[in-house]
Amino acid sequence: MLGATVAGVWMTNTWLTERFTETTRMRTELRLALYSGNIISELQRTSVVPLLLARDPELSKSLNSGDFSTTSGLLIAARDEVGVASIRLLDLQGRVVAATDRNVLSTTFKDAPFFVDAQRSRDTIFTAVKGVTGASDFVYSRAVLSEGKLIGVIVVGADLARYERAWAGISDAVAVLDSSGQIVLATEPRWRGVTMEEALAVRSAPSAIERALQATADWANEPPDAWVSGQAVMRTEARLPFRGWRMVAFTPYTSVRDRVNAVIALEIMGFAVLMALGFYFVSRRAKVQSAVYRRESAELRALNARLKREIAERERVQKDLSLAEQTLEQSSKLAVLGEMSAAVSHELNQPLAAMKTYLAGARLLLQRERVAEALSSFQRIDDLIERMGAITRQLKSYARKGGDAVEPVDLRAALSSALAMMEPQLKARTVRILRNLPRGQVMVLADRIRLEQVIINLLRNALDATKAVRSPEIEISLTADEMAVLTVADNGPGISDLEKLFEPFWTTKKPGEGTGLGLAISSSIVSDFGGRLTAQNAETGGAVFELRLPRLTAGMNAPESGRRAAE
Repeated sequence: MLGATVAGVWMTNTWLTERFTETTRMRTELRLALYSGNIISELQRTSVVPLLLARDPELSKSLNSGDFSTTSGLLIAARDEVGVASIRLLDLQGRVVAATDRNVLSTTFKDAPFFVDAQRSRDTIFTAVKGVTGASDFVYSRAVLSEGKLIGVIVVGADLARYERAWAGISDAVAVLDSSGQIVLATEPRWRGVTMEEALAVRSAPSAIERALQATADWANEPPDAWVSGQAVMRTEARLPFRGWRMVAFTPYTSVRDRVNAVIALEIMGFAVLMALGFYFVSRRAKVQSAVYRRESAELRALNARLKREIAERERVQKDLSLAEQTLEQSSKLAVLGEMSAAVSHELNQPLAAMKTYLAGARLLLQRERVAEALSSFQRIDDLIERMGAITRQLKSYARKGGDAVEPVDLRAALSSALAMMEPQLKARTVRILRNLPRGQVMVLADRIRLEQVIINLLRNALDATKAVRSPEIEISLTADEMAVLTVADNGPGISDLEKLFEPFWTTKKPGEGTGLGLAISSSIVSDFGGRLTAQNAETGGAVFELRLPRLTAGMNAPESGRRAAE
């Protein structure tokens, strides 16, 4: 146990030291990325201000007239609004005529680089000016033009010093170097204006005794990159995408050592606890096993009693379930009878309405002694009676799938027959029928009577949907590719609830005008034929029903049931 403890502590120390050192370095790199982003953002934001102010007509007016009584107030308002460090307005002699800092008014900067370079260029000029304290002032300057002539220079200072104050609140030492290696920003005030080598030499390295003590504390750390304030630190560097600037951070190893030591202390404590627990469990083993046996015996007795209660409860539930199944079976039979009677009523309403119209027409024709035309009406009535008989014979298809024979059917002929059935309803109203049909036959495998029932139901729904429309219109399209697709579209108000459209007994019609079974039955019939009936609302208004059936080509054979039906 002791050997395992020593080996574990040594491996843990080595692994955690490497891991925490790498983690600390990565965090420092992420922090530098954040700092560099802040600096670049501040510089980019400040670089836009001189361009905007150089085009300000008030500033141009004050430079031309020489009246600067309100100019400083305008600059102060602009500074507060955009959040820059300072704004100064210089005339052609380099004299400050307006500024956010009134102490610099009348100061001359005719030899300053930002004034001289701005006069020579028509772009925004960046300049880092070293101050008296060693800190650098970062300014953007731009020439102010009036009618193409130079009349002054606007100078805007970037507030980068606030980042130095923010960085000083952390344990890392941070410095920003320009392209020449001079430190322009630093958390250590003595570093500003010198190179990094000179900055690190500002404070002497620790004495030999201090280094020995530090080496004892950091015995597992990597060799330090430098010494800052008597502490061994690691150096992390990042490049700024601005004029070759660099950012350097120095992170002490103290945090790494503290974290590693904390984990090692916990590990040693854990080994000690394990050894104590081992002695404890060995001495208590027999007693614990005895208590476990007694507890298991009591649990078995309680489990046996609970199983007996559950068996009795299950027998009672089974009796109740049997009674509920009998009740449900009786209710299902009554529901089927109701659905069948509603289906018969729905499917027979259309032929009966047509028969009524034909009888009225035949009576009128007989009164006018037009016997031949009356006989034609009687023939149509006979066809409708035959159709009603076929509907009653096929009533079983509404309650279950399959069982009816199919045969090759021309979808064009079925559509023509359905339109003939709907002729009385169509003549009763002024409805524009648009048909887009192919010239040849479009053959599908279906039962002709049931297919016509589906088409009639779609036409009747379209006719009902256009009752309140001023110019009712129904468009019928038939396309034939791999699938035969029949589309019935109207210009009515559309469908309010597409999800419930094909549910039985759901309808938007008034009581007495519909049962809500037409589309549910039609969808079931189309499914029996291996097709699909869908609906959607058109973008221009109205509903669009699409009937898709597998097309029967010349190379395909009809099913055996279809051939027998044809014979």
